[in-house]
Amino acid sequence: MTRITRRTLLATAMAVSAVGLATPLYAQSGEVTISHYFTGELGLRAFNEQIKRFEDATDYTLKDSPVGHEDYKTDILVRASGNSLPDVFSYWAGARVQFIADSGALLPIDDMWEKAGLSKVIAGSIAASATEYNGHRYLVPFNYHYAGVFYNKAVLDKAGVSEMPTDWDGFLALCEKLKAAGVTPLALGSANRWPAQFWFDYLLLRTAGPEYRAHLMAGEASYDDPEVKRAMEMWKDLTDKGYFTENANADSWTDASDKVARGDAAMTLMGTWITGYWNGLGLVPGEDYDFFPFPAIDSGVPVTSVGPVDGLVIAANAANPKGAEAFLEYMVTNTDVQAAWSKAQGALSANVNVDPSNYNSVMLKAFNTVDDSEVFAFNYDLATPPPVAEVGLSMFARFMDDPSKVNDILSQAATDASAAFKQ
Repeated sequence: MTRITRRTLLATAMAVSAVGLATPLYAQSGEVTISHYFTGELGLRAFNEQIKRFEDATDYTLKDSPVGHEDYKTDILVRASGNSLPDVFSYWAGARVQFIADSGALLPIDDMWEKAGLSKVIAGSIAASATEYNGHRYLVPFNYHYAGVFYNKAVLDKAGVSEMPTDWDGFLALCEKLKAAGVTPLALGSANRWPAQFWFDYLLLRTAGPEYRAHLMAGEASYDDPEVKRAMEMWKDLTDKGYFTENANADSWTDASDKVARGDAAMTLMGTWITGYWNGLGLVPGEDYDFFPFPAIDSGVPVTSVGPVDGLVIAANAANPKGAEAFLEYMVTNTDVQAAWSKAQGALSANVNVDPSNYNSVMLKAFNTVDDSEVFAFNYDLATPPPVAEVGLSMFARFMDDPSKVNDILSQAATDASAAFKQ
C-alpha cells in the first residue's frame, strides 16, 4: 500500500460517512482526555466505574467523550486527519490501528511497556498479534472476544439434540434436523453489516486456511479467487436451504440475539459480548444458553479462533502523555479492573493474572477454546485496511440481500478491493 497520510485518513473517513470535524480536545493540568466506543448498556456504566477507580488511585482526572460504536469508526479517522485526537482513545487492534499508526498519529509506548513489565502481564498470543506495529508497541489490549455458535439450550433439547457438531457434515445435519422440527436454525442480524463477517471469516479460514486469508486481507489474493468463491458458495448453500431467518439485513445483532433467546431461532454466530447481553436479560449461562466452536471443514487446516481485541492507544500529539501512559498501565495491570470489566462486558481479559474463576461456565469454555487454538485471527473488518473493509462489509450485505448474485458480487468486490488497496 502507499504511505498513509492525513489526507488519506480524511478521504477514507469521508468515504465511510459524511461527518464534521470533531472539536479538538485539550488537556489541562492533571487531566487526560479520552474517547471510546463503550457507549451501550453493556459498556458505558462499567467503563465509567473503571475510570473512577483510576481517578481515585491517582492524581489524574479524565475528560471523557464517548462516541457511538458505528459512528466511532469514522469519527476517529476524522479526528486523526484533523490533528484533534484525544490523549487516549480505544481502538480495535489489527488493520485499523495499523492504518492510523502508518499516518504517524500514534505515540509509541515501548518504554512504558518495558517499565511496566507488560510482557509478563498480557497473554503472549494477544501481545504478538495486537500490540506491535511497524516495529513498535502502540496498543495495550483492554480485553478480547471470541466468536462462536451460541445457541438456545431449550430449543436444541426439544429438538432432540444432545451433542453439538464438530465437523461440517454434522453442522448441516443439525440445521436440517432443526428445520424439520419447525425451528429456523440460524439468526443473523446484519443491519450494520459487520455481524455477517463471521460467516465469511470462518468459512474461509476452515477451508483455505489462515495463511491464504492473510494474503487476501493484505491484497495479495483476489475476491474472485477459487478459494473465496468456494467459501461464498458454502454460505449460499445455507441460505438456499432456508437455514437463516428472513430479512437479515433488517435486523441488528441484538434483534438476532433476541430471536435466539425467545426460541424463534436456535443459533447465532456471534462474539462473546452476546453473553453480557443475554445475562442482562436474565438468561443463565450454561442453563439457558451455551456455544460450540465453528465446526471443522477441511482436514489439515490449522484451528483458528476469530475475534476482536479492544485496545487503548495514545495520540502522538497527546497533551498529557504521562497521564495517558499511566491510564493504559493501570487499566490492564489492575486485576480488579480487568475482572470487573470482563464480567460486565462479556469479554475475556488480556491479563494472564486474572483468575479464570472470574468467568462463568460459558466464558471459561470460550477462554479454553481460544487457548487451544493454533491461530487467533482478527475478524474481517479488523484484519484488512478500513477502505477495503468497507468493500467487504458491503459485499456481505449485498450477498444477504440476494445470494443468487454471488458471482457478480465477488467480481465487483475484486475490482473495488483492488482500487481500495491503491488508495
